[in-house]
Amino acid sequence: MWLSRRTEAGRRREAAVQVGSVTLPGDPAGAVLDGERRDMPVYGPGGCVWRPAQGQEVLVVKAGTDGEQPCVAGVRCRADWNLAPGELLLYSGGASVYLSNSGVIAMSGDVRVNGKRVVVEEE
Repeated sequence: MWLSRRTEAGRRREAAVQVGSVTLPGDPAGAVLDGERRDMPVYGPGGCVWRPAQGQEVLVVKAGTDGEQPCVAGVRCRADWNLAPGELLLYSGGASVYLSNSGVIAMSGDVRVNGKRVVVEEE
């Protein structure tokens, strides 16, 4: 009885949200928190699909009645992006789309529309 109460109390003290480092990239993902967790589903904002990369720092939310269903909810944003409030940056490491507050849309990478490469002449 004492052992079962101790295990139960230990579970209750565990944080509902933790930051961890990705050990198994993709979806489902694995990450090291207080121990390694695997087979975690990956969630993102509506309309945005992403897969965490090896070593990325991720936010893990423990869902379910007793927090028994952890899931990866997001990646830490880097401070060196210098985004103003309301601005948006979509990036993959090789390509990016930046939406500024001034109405400018800046893209980098090989831009294609309906499979055809867009060639931009320099001004």
